[in-house]
Amino acid sequence: MMYKVVIIDDEPIIVTGLTRLVPWKKYDCTVVGTAFDGQEGLELIRKERPDIVFSDIYMPKMNGLLMAAAMKSEFEDMEITILTGYRDFELLQQALRLGVRRFILKPSNMGELEEALQVMTEKLKKKGILPEKKEASREASEEENAPEAESQAGSFLVNNAVAFMRENYNRKITLKEVADNTYVSQWHLSKLLNRHTGQSFSELLNSIRVEAAKELLKDPALRVGDVAEAVGFLDLAHFSRVFKKNTGMSANEYRNQIK
Repeated sequence: MMYKVVIIDDEPIIVTGLTRLVPWKKYDCTVVGTAFDGQEGLELIRKERPDIVFSDIYMPKMNGLLMAAAMKSEFEDMEITILTGYRDFELLQQALRLGVRRFILKPSNMGELEEALQVMTEKLKKKGILPEKKEASREASEEENAPEAESQAGSFLVNNAVAFMRENYNRKITLKEVADNTYVSQWHLSKLLNRHTGQSFSELLNSIRVEAAKELLKDPALRVGDVAEAVGFLDLAHFSRVFKKNTGMSANEYRNQIK
């Protein structure tokens, strides 16, 4: 067994160069797949479950930081090195907080790449994930880490998910849509929302809609039915039940109280 490596970059020449020129076997590694955009990269990662990822941070179809957060949140032991052509100190700091191991500026030299590879394989060994008994080590590691520890990556993903919900609460949105925009599975996002907010997806969405409804109810020209529709409820009766559950009073009672 060897450590599995995935390379993700939208520049084919970089993908080809890394695949062919880095002495992978020297570090007990093998490249199991490459991808040319973030979405394709995540699909490959979920399929191959690599130990190590080299990835660009600005690519089509995906925000690189979100992708890094999604990878670290779903695969906690995965080692990640970011490749980028942008000298951005804040981006570097945020990437490191999310669990990225190395941040290499393009064009990179072989010394930097090998140093990153050495550090990542050493970190894997310290976690007990050894190339000669990798599968057994991973199973033990997953048991020790369950339930999944609180992490910067999880918090970052939840903040992005909630921001997306706040921008789109006034229409029909689903857990799948939010998960797709956060680059994690529905199951994983649901788990993260519960851990970081104490609410399920539907509870959180309803609370966002109710807060928006409270603001609209300050306008006496708007009927309760208009408010319900404006915040994303297609059924007035459903809106009324949710509003009362969240506030302890009906929408009309709330409106009378704030007059």
